[in-house]
Amino acid sequence: MPKFLENRLRAQAAKEGKTGRAADRYVYGAMNNMGAMHGNQETAKGARMDAKHARDTGRPLHPALAERSRMVKEAHAHLKQAIPGFHKLPPRQQLMATQHHVKLRKGEVT
Repeated sequence: MPKFLENRLRAQAAKEGKTGRAADRYVYGAMNNMGAMHGNQETAKGARMDAKHARDTGRPLHPALAERSRMVKEAHAHLKQAIPGFHKLPPRQQLMATQHHVKLRKGEVT
């Protein structure tokens, strides 16, 4: 979940006098309403919000996320050279090809 957003919403809830479960409902309800979370799971939008906040504030990414980001960039560079017209493929096909390439590099797919 976007921790920065949770902290902001908790401060706002405290300012409005909410504590305990009421504060939790305020925080997680707001994040669900804006699409940062779905139930208790972070959504892709929430992950993008957290990554953008990290970039904007200069906070380094978690090492696993930094490695994944590096691998995705390498996969895109490789696929653009290996597949003619890769950039013209539908976004879903580009995503699937990139994910498959990253999994191959990590040894998760044989």
